[in-house]
Amino acid sequence: MNRLLLKLAIGAAAASLLVSNPIVAQILSPQKKAEHVEITKAPELESAVSYMAIVRWTTTNPRGDDEHYGVVHYGTDPEDLSQTAKGHIRLNRAHPETIFRVRLVDLKPQTTYYYKVSSMGEDGESDGVEGPLSHFTTPASGEVIQNYPQPK
Repeated sequence: MNRLLLKLAIGAAAASLLVSNPIVAQILSPQKKAEHVEITKAPELESAVSYMAIVRWTTTNPRGDDEHYGVVHYGTDPEDLSQTAKGHIRLNRAHPETIFRVRLVDLKPQTTYYYKVSSMGEDGESDGVEGPLSHFTTPASGEVIQNYPQPK
């Protein structure tokens, strides 16, 4: 019973903070979209196992909706990128760049996949940037590829 009372007290305290603190409760209107968005760090494979991969790239901050999506169009034929994966991100208004990471699932082991990246706002409107055609090969079952950024 004491745990229930403690949870209720914590919940009530958190709710009162939201109501009484105008900075916390403030909802910001969308920023004006950037006139030009460009890729500053090329798309690359961050990590992969036989059935899944994560693709990462960096762009200038697209602004607009805070809710954004990295989009990867991919397939095993460079002429047919009909599969799509999206990764949700919340933009940080204070950062000049945005790092997108998108997970591709249901991949086949030891298979080469071709892909292009883009990004879009919550409304589905493209940020106007598309990466070049890239590719990676998934490892065999039980193997892992890791390509994390090296610390400076």
